[in-house]
Amino acid sequence: MTNKHQYVVIMAGGGGTRLWPHSRNHKPKQFQDILGKGKTLLQETIARFLPICPSKNIYIVTHQDYVEIVKAQLPFLQDEQILAEPIKRNTAPCIAYASYKIKLKDPKACIVVTPADQIIDNQDIFTDTIQKALKKVANNDYLLTIGITPTRPDTGYGYIQYEEEFARKTVKKVKTFIEKPDLATAIKFLESGEFFWNSGIFIWNVQSITRALERYLTETAELFHEAQIDFFTEREKKAIEKVYAACASDSIDKGVMEKADNVYMINARFQWSDVGTWKSLYDISAKDSNNNVLVGNQLIYQTKNCIINTPKERLVVVQGLDNYIIVEHDNVLMICRKEDEQLVRDFVIDAKSKGSEFV
Repeated sequence: MTNKHQYVVIMAGGGGTRLWPHSRNHKPKQFQDILGKGKTLLQETIARFLPICPSKNIYIVTHQDYVEIVKAQLPFLQDEQILAEPIKRNTAPCIAYASYKIKLKDPKACIVVTPADQIIDNQDIFTDTIQKALKKVANNDYLLTIGITPTRPDTGYGYIQYEEEFARKTVKKVKTFIEKPDLATAIKFLESGEFFWNSGIFIWNVQSITRALERYLTETAELFHEAQIDFFTEREKKAIEKVYAACASDSIDKGVMEKADNVYMINARFQWSDVGTWKSLYDISAKDSNNNVLVGNQLIYQTKNCIINTPKERLVVVQGLDNYIIVEHDNVLMICRKEDEQLVRDFVIDAKSKGSEFV
């Protein structure tokens, strides 16, 4: 049974540049069926949380350009559940907006904050983990995050180290919270065996997060606190435009989590992946006998270790490739070596010079 004081905030405003050409400015990855499952990443995310909280307690924070896409993909949401950001200001303002709005509605709220672009298996274990976390934060001043056991020295994730005395406890007090270290530091973290990836999933009660914002991001907190008077009215849109024009761009990780002394973590027992790049998508996807990940309609010959994602209505023939990314979407075809996938952002910049329709 769901709890009326449990809420979910889904952050769905990112651009997803590294998954170009599938992810575009007009329709980023969270609004697409990247995995070929018949559901978009956003739809998968919201379905994951329906066993945890009432649908009326789910809020989507997204850019104002994507509001109509959200409505089309999640037609059961009320307008007040879609929080439109006029400009992108990273995760701290996004979380502040949702937190102060929920606080006005329910001062006893416990909130899960999650990105819209993660892949999570083992639904029962996931639900149990989140429910335990929500129960823990209901009566404790905790800023709780879900930690993931790292499998490689990835510089794209934040890292968490817990206090040794909490090693045998389910909920561990965090000693160090470091956002996106350089490669040498990430290698040291992995070798030490003491660090976890930050999943980007946060759980806290609404009083704890607003108190933390007021302490560590004072100006941002003041702006949203003052705007509360206009929430749930026709004046909200104009008030938020004013707030976003004035507030700084800060991540919740650097702005709050790295500084706070009441950060805790639970180690995930479910399968988790951040769908940030084509290689990360390759790593988590089912593969054929030649280690190819195939989505679309293809004929494959002497080809191995590739991810090939093409339209179902087009027959694609691939011969003699090893370790490549091949993606066709709309009016763009990209062929790139997997080890060079960091160049995708450069491709996007250069493609823009060919015309805005390509990005």
